[in-house]
Amino acid sequence: MRENPDYNDLYYQNTTSHSQIIDIIAEHTVPLSEVAAPIDWEVFFGNTHPVEIEIGFGKGRFLLEASERHPKVNYIGIERAQKYVELTRERFEKYIRHFGVDRASGTFSNVRLAWTDANYFLTRYVPAASVQAYHIYFPDPWPKKRQQKRRIFRNQDFLEALTRTLNSDDGRLYIVTDYKEYFWEIQERLSDLPLLRPVDAEFRPDQDIATNFEMKYVLEGRSIYRAVYEKVLSCFDRV
Repeated sequence: MRENPDYNDLYYQNTTSHSQIIDIIAEHTVPLSEVAAPIDWEVFFGNTHPVEIEIGFGKGRFLLEASERHPKVNYIGIERAQKYVELTRERFEKYIRHFGVDRASGTFSNVRLAWTDANYFLTRYVPAASVQAYHIYFPDPWPKKRQQKRRIFRNQDFLEALTRTLNSDDGRLYIVTDYKEYFWEIQERLSDLPLLRPVDAEFRPDQDIATNFEMKYVLEGRSIYRAVYEKVLSCFDRV
């Protein structure tokens, strides 16, 4: 049995036919297949603000709080599970109704939800050196041995896409997990990428924003493991 799944075009054809981009404020949804690739972020968001991507946004707590706190940062949330896409959309809508957010005010206009496979989106739609930060919080550890090949950090295409699309000017990758064994594996695999280097894990903005998973696991008394990586300049970047 091969260690990693075969992520070929047929695989993505079967798993991304539903893919959509959702603009909550504009109440507009467009099939991902109608979005030109690679995405021109300035056209996509209508501004030149930096772009940050959360992979696997779950119930959307980090995405909502971070995007409200930083209106001059553009956020893309990628989620494969439809139930979490709907839960996150509902979270934003409830917040807008409860706090009387004026949709014309610009609040949350810096957010888009991408209902799709993360590797598919990164490898096909994200331009090189265009992402200021990736947030990957509590990725599925697939704990059973026969499932571990599905771990996202075992996908070499994904790892290469992370490196390629991060901005070399302070581009960072933020990782949080409660699964110790997977945490060590992630570190081992990232150590093979010469353009990523670990930095102080305390150097993490918005540390006070916890995902739903983190809140749950802290209450359960689980240990939480964090890592931060930054992209270093290659010889080509220095030219």
